[in-house]
Amino acid sequence: MKKKNKHIGSSFDDYLAEEGILEECEAQALKEILAMQVEKAMQSEGLTKTAMATRMRTSRPALDRLLDDKNTSVTLHTLQRAAAALGKRVRLELIEPQ
Repeated sequence: MKKKNKHIGSSFDDYLAEEGILEECEAQALKEILAMQVEKAMQSEGLTKTAMATRMRTSRPALDRLLDDKNTSVTLHTLQRAAAALGKRVRLELIEPQ
């Protein structure tokens, strides 16, 4: 008798939740998007990392951590400073799971 695949008909999110890594994957995806958005805005304004760090009133290593898409430990304060330095705002919201 052929064994039925328990994942057929489930979503990828269901699979990640079963594996216990859904939150970790979501955090990683969010950080990658944020880092990409900041980097793209910096490029649009022609800002180097040094100039951006100066605008943020922070160190270059702190900016590097923000732009590192693998480092998910960015603070809201750092995000707000980056956004302000680029003439933007940060918007966060809690939503119901799908």
